[in-house]
Amino acid sequence: MKILVLNSGSSSIKFQLFQMPSEEVICSGLVERIGLENAKISFKTASLSIEDIEDIPNHKIGLQLVASYLLHPEKGVVSESSEIDIVGHRVVHGGSTFAKTTAITSEVKEEIERLSTLAPLHNPANLQGILVSEEIFTDAKQVAVFDTAFHQTMPVEAYKYAIPNAFIEENDIRVYGFHGTSHKYVSEKAIEFLDKQNAKVITIHLGNGCSMTAVKDGKSIDHTLGFAPMNGLIMGTRSGDIDPAVIFYMVNSLGYSLDEVNSLLQKESGMLGLTGYSDLRDIESEAEKGNIACKEALAMNAYRIKKFIGAYAAIMNGLDGIVFTAGIGENSDLMRKLVCEELGFMGIVLDEEQNKIRSKEIRDISDDTSKVKIVVIPTNEELEIAKQSFQLVS
Repeated sequence: MKILVLNSGSSSIKFQLFQMPSEEVICSGLVERIGLENAKISFKTASLSIEDIEDIPNHKIGLQLVASYLLHPEKGVVSESSEIDIVGHRVVHGGSTFAKTTAITSEVKEEIERLSTLAPLHNPANLQGILVSEEIFTDAKQVAVFDTAFHQTMPVEAYKYAIPNAFIEENDIRVYGFHGTSHKYVSEKAIEFLDKQNAKVITIHLGNGCSMTAVKDGKSIDHTLGFAPMNGLIMGTRSGDIDPAVIFYMVNSLGYSLDEVNSLLQKESGMLGLTGYSDLRDIESEAEKGNIACKEALAMNAYRIKKFIGAYAAIMNGLDGIVFTAGIGENSDLMRKLVCEELGFMGIVLDEEQNKIRSKEIRDISDDTSKVKIVVIPTNEELEIAKQSFQLVS
């Protein structure tokens, strides 16, 4: 059975084609920097590796490009779209409606669209992936895997807001959590790596979107993102945590509309608002050149992560391991260094030479004296989605 997995992020599309249940990767690729200059697509099979600069203004164009590579008469991996049996889609926000992997119907699509107001950078892109793949892979079963599902194990003290109870009882306003597919995958790998089933682990997912999860006994017990994926850590274009009084001040005293404030916090803030750049590679490059704003933004980003490390170690009454994952977490040795600095009192000591090594394998970057393991684990949301899709259909 061939399963194509589409993972549409806020500015990227990861894709992999699997032969299941063997989990063989037939091809993989990444569309990145969507909507920015020098957007590109990479496409890899057992026999070739391609990387092209393309004009990719939006997710729909990016998804059509993915399909053209898959079906290319010379470089592609399938001759007809009917060879794809299942298309598994990452969907960020499932609200209270979807707590598990679901076959996509018209009703499911309507609910994903309705929930787009809670995840405006993600659910629309996720839904676009579904609609485009339905047009191209007409014989395939379409399956949705929701980011919010892994966090359903959070206790009430973690997921409930201190507002009148009617809001959760009647309107489902609560912490949902996101990046659940990634946090589930890497936390399971971390527990296996640590060889400790009851491990206390903090998983740190750093990409254009960022989040952290406290994982105890294999279950999510707290998470930095909440009702919608915009609070917590500083992200590419999202502000992360902000005093809600700032929003009222912007509306009541500065003349902004609520829509303008929402757009500003979602699309014009975070690292972009602080530096003029949303891609961390650009920010690190500018910081090396002496750009003060970029240096400050990197320090702020690391500072926020440190605060949550301390908080999550406290609620778990200890810590066995820290996991860095996703595009920034896996590739930025600078960000990992900034995060781990001055945490020796917690038993967190980085091996700076190991930290600089690039690898696609799981690797321990903690010093021999570190009581807490610091591990880089490449996330594989696509494999997790393929496994869940296969289990649902079979």
